[in-house]
Amino acid sequence: MSIFIATFIIIAIAVIGMAIGVLLGRPAIKGSCGGLNQVGLAGSCSGACSSEEKEICDKRKADLDKKNND
Repeated sequence: MSIFIATFIIIAIAVIGMAIGVLLGRPAIKGSCGGLNQVGLAGSCSGACSSEEKEICDKRKADLDKKNND
């Protein structure tokens, strides 16, 4: 029973910590230019991207917009 109580307290502290972070208005988690952005399935290219990666991402977005408008 003591293991359950200790585990519950640790998890409760973690949840409270995350709630405080949300209440204090921390910025949202942002992805990089990797992952699904590389295959054109995800949103914007915001985050820690190099200027070269941003150019590639902008070109990919422009191509996708052009394809969707045609």
